[in-house]
Amino acid sequence: MAETMLFPGVVEWSGENPGISLKADPDGPFTALASFFRVVLSPHGRGHALVLLESPQQAGAPGNVCLTDNEPLARWLIAGYVAHFAAWRGLPGLEGLRFRAIDSVTTEGDAITAYAEVIRAGGTTVRLGWSGLGKPFCFAHPPERSSTGRHSMPSVFVGCDSATIELDGRVLPGRPVPREVVGQRISTAMLAFSETWIRA
Repeated sequence: MAETMLFPGVVEWSGENPGISLKADPDGPFTALASFFRVVLSPHGRGHALVLLESPQQAGAPGNVCLTDNEPLARWLIAGYVAHFAAWRGLPGLEGLRFRAIDSVTTEGDAITAYAEVIRAGGTTVRLGWSGLGKPFCFAHPPERSSTGRHSMPSVFVGCDSATIELDGRVLPGRPVPREVVGQRISTAMLAFSETWIRA
């Protein structure tokens, strides 16, 4: 009989964190990035946060925003997690983010063939769309392989063939590019469900 797995350490947050990272040139810089959080447990409570960089290389750009219904949680996630993600690390666009209060979050699709998150905040509407979804797989990164270098990260990932970021009806440039995670070929856009970060 297989042994039950118990992850030692402190559970810092758990929830969902689908993301989209786009490039115009596979060998070039990222042209637009979005990381969406639906957190069900954390030291700052529950909440949603969308971190969007329309201009990743430009600090204070108007399209670099964080839409959230829990700003302390959002700021904690950005400082402790987003800033360490491989595609986001060291980007000037994370400086001077504008924070706006979310009015609504709507989920679309079946997470089998297509999926979307629609976030509205004041006069701003962002739609994140994933299509051509692959087979879900579950894995757990040990701390030394996680983005922060300090956390275990069990999660369910779903890769996709294509993804779009729409800002007020305007599709941001670029497309996801291929990458590999634990031997699975996915891309720089994926769904991440049942994601839990456990500090070692």
